[in-house]
Amino acid sequence: MKKAERINQMLRYINQKQRFTLTDLINKFDISKRTALRDIEALEEMGVPLYAEYGRYGGYRLVRTMNLPPITFTSHEVFALYFAMQAIKSLARSPFQVTFQSISEKFLESVSPKQREQIDNMLNRLSFFHGNQPHEGHFLEVILMAAIEQKVIRIEYAGAKGPTDRSIQPIALYARKGYWYCQAYDVEKTAYRVFRCDRVLSLKDANEEHGLDLKEITIHNAHSLWKPTDQAISFSCRITAEGAEKFKQENYPSMKITEKEEELYLTGTYEPAEINFIVNYLAGFGKSLSGIEPSSLKEELRQYYTDLIRSLS
Repeated sequence: MKKAERINQMLRYINQKQRFTLTDLINKFDISKRTALRDIEALEEMGVPLYAEYGRYGGYRLVRTMNLPPITFTSHEVFALYFAMQAIKSLARSPFQVTFQSISEKFLESVSPKQREQIDNMLNRLSFFHGNQPHEGHFLEVILMAAIEQKVIRIEYAGAKGPTDRSIQPIALYARKGYWYCQAYDVEKTAYRVFRCDRVLSLKDANEEHGLDLKEITIHNAHSLWKPTDQAISFSCRITAEGAEKFKQENYPSMKITEKEEELYLTGTYEPAEINFIVNYLAGFGKSLSGIEPSSLKEELRQYYTDLIRSLS
């Protein structure tokens, strides 16, 4: 990072933080102590009102908040932002009621004519091929805000056995293979669950119900809440290296890859009601799997392939 760019970022960093230490700057900007001291000196020469506090718990304090100039982006940052927005095109619906078209138009109006010309030229040389998202997730913004505010909501959910009323505390949202999913804590079942958002038929606040303190649970570690039921069935099968790569692209908290005697195994559990799901999932690995246990699961897979062959004849 060039010094001018680093100083600009540092200016915004300390304006937000108000109080900081040399260690903060060293860690944040990956610089040496000598460079950090030189940058502080440069900031003071620019008129930044810094006050040095000495002693064991000393550091630097910003005397008053500054009015900073508008953020400017380099051409490479402009290109990166614009092409990151291309991902929005593949979503049938997002948590916020905006369209890619409106965002794109406003963004392109804010860049220089030269940058816009470069973007137009790049569009003829670069493309993103996304899977379509034909299934619209309803109530996405309400669900997301409930997750942020740690609120319990009451939903009518179209499950495998028909619509049911559920009280859930949303944790996070994510999109995968054409669907929006909600990671949540099921209040009645006192368990972690994942819900398809397009199956939420109606939604309302559950003001009378209090949620858990899930501040430390995020989209990155929510699966740690998952636990199998007493009826869950364990399964195991050998998996090739190619299959293990496929597993990395699509997997679930109920399963994992293990290594035993220099061989890879796909192991996990599934609920009795999830037999169709696990059969379809494992069938997607094709010849990458072998030695499937239990025998009941192997038989279900054999029947799946038999029905598939019959449908082709």
